Amino acid sequence: MSQKTELVAEIGLLIYPDCQLAAIHGLTDLFRIAGQWTGETSRAIRVSHWQATEEGATCVWDSHPGPAHRLGHVIAPPSLIMPEHMAPAPGAAQWLRGQHAGGATLCSVCAGAFLLAETGLMDGRRATTHWAFAGQLAQRFPKVKLAAEHMVLDEGDLMTAGGILAWADLGLTLVGRLLGPATMLATARFLLIEPPRHSQRPFAQFVPRFDHADEAIRRSQHQIHTEAATLQGVAELAAAAGMTGRTFLRRFSAATGLTPVEYLQQVRIAKAREALEQSLTPVDRIAWDVGYADPAAFRKLFQRLTGLPPAAYRQQFGIAGPPSPEARPERLCALSTQQMESR
Repeated sequence: MSQKTELVAEIGLLIYPDCQLAAIHGLTDLFRIAGQWTGETSRAIRVSHWQATEEGATCVWDSHPGPAHRLGHVIAPPSLIMPEHMAPAPGAAQWLRGQHAGGATLCSVCAGAFLLAETGLMDGRRATTHWAFAGQLAQRFPKVKLAAEHMVLDEGDLMTAGGILAWADLGLTLVGRLLGPATMLATARFLLIEPPRHSQRPFAQFVPRFDHADEAIRRSQHQIHTEAATLQGVAELAAAAGMTGRTFLRRFSAATGLTPVEYLQQVRIAKAREALEQSLTPVDRIAWDVGYADPAAFRKLFQRLTGLPPAAYRQQFGIAGPPSPEARPERLCALSTQQMESR
């Protein structure tokens, strides 16, 4: 005798112009698979697809047609075009506001956060998006409290996810919420993917801004990128720019969005990340090469900016092959010590 399926919730996936259809279909499959790992009780998530229109949104597909729709969650997937090219969608925004008023939790992935922000419901609330789009989101919607270090940020009635493939992290998070942690873990194992990740800091890259109007500060930026390992401090940069320290700090922060010290740290850590990814150079040597005489201070700063210790970062992102017999770790350390003492 077949067991009647219990629908625990309905999740609506919003299809808007130039959205990532892979996320729509991937989430649909993920939720269906989760329903097959719920154990003896047949429980499932109803999934429906909603096409955005000028007036709102219309259901165009339903995994369990028949019962009246009652959306518990609505997901705005990533966009395949850059946020600055995404057209306003007032009809979809109004529909989302209506679903939220009816009790639905609104969710977004990557640039889908721009669509959610258009509703005004994210004002004064924390949200995440793809790290590369965080600046644009903050500029366009200044009332949103950006927390771009998070991979998935659950605010109860609002959930946002970071990168373009973070729909898997969001989907698993919802499976855990609706079907329980055991089903979430079983689904992740079956799909051969990790459970929901918490941070996108290890994936974020430093993208310096040079497109401002302050030519003197731009020259200082070029100096930092050229001399990052040997710069002694802000006073050296200010003197080279012909400014007092206070004036230099104010203009640099206004032009780049970072203080000179923060900018220098980002440049140095970016160089360290590249070395960890592409070489087997010992961590202490990398710290020295990028400008830090104290390896402990380097490790602390590296973890603060990337979310991982240097060794763990190399393990996750390193692409260098195993060391040759001539470059065993103990030999590399010995060479590193000799080279550092000779400098």
